[in-house]
Amino acid sequence: MQYRHSFHAGNFADVHKHIAVLALIAALQKKPKGFLFLDTHGGEGLYDLAGHDARHSAESSAGIAQLESRLAQSASPCHPAIRGYLDRIESLRRAHGGSPHLYPGSPLLAASALRDVDSLIAVESQAAISRALQRALDAAPATAASTRVIHGDGYQQLKALLPPASRRGLIVIDPPYESSDEEQRIATGLAAARLRFSTGVYALWYPIKKRHDTDLWLARITRGIDCPQLVIELCLRPPDNAAGLNGSGMLILNPPWQFDEDAGRWQPEVLALLGGTGGSAVRWLKS
Repeated sequence: MQYRHSFHAGNFADVHKHIAVLALIAALQKKPKGFLFLDTHGGEGLYDLAGHDARHSAESSAGIAQLESRLAQSASPCHPAIRGYLDRIESLRRAHGGSPHLYPGSPLLAASALRDVDSLIAVESQAAISRALQRALDAAPATAASTRVIHGDGYQQLKALLPPASRRGLIVIDPPYESSDEEQRIATGLAAARLRFSTGVYALWYPIKKRHDTDLWLARITRGIDCPQLVIELCLRPPDNAAGLNGSGMLILNPPWQFDEDAGRWQPEVLALLGGTGGSAVRWLKS
């Protein structure tokens, strides 16, 4: 059975991941030169949180719905990274008919944040979903100089598409973690990509279920990688809770300057707004 992100769209991990991705884009845009945004697992682009899949899982109730509800009741301003994320969601909802139940995936959020000197490529392995992503990007008010959807294997495309002509790039890797060889494919894909484009910023999302297992996985994935490595983690529940997915993590290679300090401010605020009890962390594996 192939993974369907529509079951998980708008959950707490999406909230964490998407704020981080937008913050990385903003950090790269402190320099005027354009860059490539490459998403290896693009998804459908736009999700209906009132649809059957999302309602069946109800995961967005503890994610984007919780965040919007808490901020609607608060008189205090939130961190600009959080406010910018919510403003982009609202803008994309208006562009697609105004339904409050719509939720954009990483490619649409990124496209809305990019400049005309930047470009976007999203890769999706399932043909029907890649077509849906292309339609969603075509209908969205994108500002990037170009947006392109490729139907193919995201790990293989890492080697084919890098390095970008600009020699600047943010590569987001957000796999479903369903296949038995996912870890090996990530490690091989990262090694091939960094061989061609060692200075790129790589953001790899990973699930946190058990703390010990996650730490061992990170050690294996980063073995042999010689560059700055930052981890940001947000745990809705303690990381050994029997619930399953307890936390959301991002391994960031070559993080932009001061991104760690910024994440250290917005991430605890997100955790508090979501009512999380598992804690948050920003730590260097290699500086």
